[in-house]
Amino acid sequence: MTILTVDSPLPDLNRRTLLKAAGLAALAGIAACSTVTVPTGEGAGASSSATATLAGIRTTAGLPALAPDAQLEQAALQQAGYMASRERMSHTTGWGKDFASRMKDNGVRGAAAENIAEGRFDLQKLFDIWMHSAGHRRNMLDPDFSRFGLAYVRDGRDPALRYWSLVLGR
Repeated sequence: MTILTVDSPLPDLNRRTLLKAAGLAALAGIAACSTVTVPTGEGAGASSSATATLAGIRTTAGLPALAPDAQLEQAALQQAGYMASRERMSHTTGWGKDFASRMKDNGVRGAAAENIAEGRFDLQKLFDIWMHSAGHRRNMLDPDFSRFGLAYVRDGRDPALRYWSLVLGR
């Protein structure tokens, strides 16, 4: 954590800027106390970008499209952040949480599955890779699933490298 000290007040800072800075500092303090590791790079939910791609994959197999779900996207973002911070792919976390525990902690009930990936590729390539892997394909084509959340976090040193997580649920 970096601490900034100022010997004299900065004349160009207005009250709104100071309040924003105080709010960000408070959020950083809360994040430091939580059990979730802060990602090393920029991350984002990508469910809305993947909706059409997943719908195409499933309709080709005669299945209904999956609906994007904010709760599943948050669970995916958490896992992508964990993987980016550890620079490795894993379905478990360093806090001793397996997939089922993470889903329960994120309020996800019922059957769920997760696909993960690491690489320098776009969404189309990501889904192409998963479709050519029996287990990942099976997850995406499971007729019991109706919702999904997709997220990535960039590697802190290589912005082209992303850690991806897709969480599927009922």
